[in-house]
Amino acid sequence: MDRFTSMAVFVVAAEEGSLIGAARRFGLSASMAGKHVSAIEADLGIRLMQRSTRQLSLTDAGRAYYTRCKRILEEVDDANREASDAQQVVRGVLRVAVPLTFGAMHLGGVLARYLEQHPSVAVEVMLSDRYVDLLSEGIDVAIRIGRLLDSDLVARRLAPCRMVFCASPDFLDRYGTPRNVEELRRAPRLAFSAAVSAGDWMLTDPEGQSHLIDGPVRMAANNTQMLLAAALAGAGLAYGPTFVFGEQIADGDLIALLPDHRTSELAIHALYPSARNISLKARHFIDHLIASFGADPPWDRASATSGRTRV
Repeated sequence: MDRFTSMAVFVVAAEEGSLIGAARRFGLSASMAGKHVSAIEADLGIRLMQRSTRQLSLTDAGRAYYTRCKRILEEVDDANREASDAQQVVRGVLRVAVPLTFGAMHLGGVLARYLEQHPSVAVEVMLSDRYVDLLSEGIDVAIRIGRLLDSDLVARRLAPCRMVFCASPDFLDRYGTPRNVEELRRAPRLAFSAAVSAGDWMLTDPEGQSHLIDGPVRMAANNTQMLLAAALAGAGLAYGPTFVFGEQIADGDLIALLPDHRTSELAIHALYPSARNISLKARHFIDHLIASFGADPPWDRASATSGRTRV
């Protein structure tokens, strides 16, 4: 008997709790389904299932074998699907939802390269900081930043989201450079008013103690690009993701503060409704995002190699 077929019959029988259910799924007789399971047991020399006329149950060895078989069969399905996908043209309209600032600053070039690779695809981008329901709004892929809410959506990590304290050289020359947490607290702040995951200005000192920075807010806005412009103009001290401030830190237009202190690190994810039924255009797009960003995204590489700090 074909081993993969026998494994598939065994897995379905375990999930259905019945050889009859497995037989129905594969268009077999109940006795033939039983022969598939018996063939595996004979080959292994162990009993995988305890059978009765009404039901069956897995032995300890059967439960372990079920877990491995299910994983193997899923890998085979994935391999078959990838081989099939390689022969297909990626086409259709890809609808993407992305936070406003991240999309405006970092997604244009990434999408241009994706479209160049897949000329039969068109893209519709929804730039919004509101929570988007993928199913009701017909979204193929959503990019979300921060801690994920529990949901039935599938998430793939695209890149880290590191936070940084920074200010312009002009601001620091006029007001002084904060040397410690207390001085940081006294500095006028430029605050993002719509934060969900990282609204608190938190950092951890070299001794491992966490501190909340809750000094005066000089300016609040629900858009970090506006806060970036205000920080560059010397209006105050900013706290936000390196995907917003990293390039200016690299160029020396902003200065990273207290570099020996650790700030929060969140994550950037791609979310989509179903792992088994994801469209070819969405799967290729997510793979493209991972290749474009990754664990060491471009905005972090730039600030790490060229940025200036003050301590």
